[in-house]
Amino acid sequence: MFVDIVKISVKSGDGGNGAVSFHREKYIQAGGPDGGDGGKGGDIVFVADFHASTLVDFRFKKKFAAEAGQNGGAKRCSGKSAQDVVIKVPQGTLVRDAETGRLLADISGDEPVVICKGGRGGKGNAHFATPTRQAPRFAKPGFPGEEFKLVLELKLLADVGLVGFPNVGKSSLISVVSAAKPTIANYHFTTLTPVLGVVKTTDSSYVMADIPGLVEGASDGVGLGHAFLRHVERCRLIVHMADVSGCEGRDPAEDFALINSELAKFSPELAQRPQIVVANKADIATPEQIEAFRKAVRADVFVLSVATQSGVKELLNKIEETLPHLPPITRYEAESLSLAELREIQENKRAFKVEKAESDLFIVDAPFLLPIIRSANMDDYESLQYFQKVLHSSGIIDALEAAGVQENDTVSIFDFEFSYVR
Repeated sequence: MFVDIVKISVKSGDGGNGAVSFHREKYIQAGGPDGGDGGKGGDIVFVADFHASTLVDFRFKKKFAAEAGQNGGAKRCSGKSAQDVVIKVPQGTLVRDAETGRLLADISGDEPVVICKGGRGGKGNAHFATPTRQAPRFAKPGFPGEEFKLVLELKLLADVGLVGFPNVGKSSLISVVSAAKPTIANYHFTTLTPVLGVVKTTDSSYVMADIPGLVEGASDGVGLGHAFLRHVERCRLIVHMADVSGCEGRDPAEDFALINSELAKFSPELAQRPQIVVANKADIATPEQIEAFRKAVRADVFVLSVATQSGVKELLNKIEETLPHLPPITRYEAESLSLAELREIQENKRAFKVEKAESDLFIVDAPFLLPIIRSANMDDYESLQYFQKVLHSSGIIDALEAAGVQENDTVSIFDFEFSYVR
């Protein structure tokens, strides 16, 4: 089954929490804090699988999550960092943010790409000792990992793309010049998925792709073209095939114009892509038909017959001669965030909401405070001081006062409640 676009969700691991610990050893009094740092959460990493040609595996597994880093330990022992989750995708896969459509990566090379970074581990209480705070009873929680909903879109990597109406001989050509074995029969839409074949030449080799399903209206979803037009975008050279014999009652010149129109509608850049025009089925065409097609397209035309292999060698020579002068296969650059988007993300990390539920009850909704509350020891004065400092620096205290909080009113943050004191 050929699948070239899927939606998945990924989440990197949270960082481990820092430890609250104090050195205990015989004959050593007041050994001091020795809580270690938490380990780093696992990353979500994408790598190219050069042996895969479809995204079908992602139809059955759509969620990927890395493990969290281990918590810190005593004796300044840092927690173990979690292993990365490596996701293998076919070469040429584009990774996009499903919510914004932003391109995060083009998995076309050998190098791995980190899509979600694991959270950093929190610092242990050994980091917070000072001359005036010699026994800190709090540590920092680990930072949360990143989470995305992603769209994976496969755009095949090929040097040469065969385009044209159904049943013009594209599959026959790729089966003759490479080891590819597409389905070949005398009816339309015999080929239901793109087919790749490696064409070996005297000094080198290149990849040829049979792009199926292109008909009039393909750019609007007619036939199979809407599903497979994306695979033409990376091709360095287009070989445009037409049935010059007109044995199916179609005008090859009109077919040629229609396919070029669909390519231009799908992507204006494709209209400028170098093309080699091929007039196939010349063995059953008349010289008048061939000449009429040549005049109509106003381009150099390679006349051949795949059935008899007449002219095929000349076509391959022309392709081999042309490719070295063309730019490399298109690689897409990841789209960076704008300053406004970066500012919004930064603000969302410390976003909160204050709501007056009753005359003397105020509820604070601040997701970023949850790990701090879990790791803080509210029975310890210094730990409570640290928590109050976070409330002030984040602006929650100012927001409570703006909402009308009074002395001894109750403030509720998740499952933790306290009386407000000025």
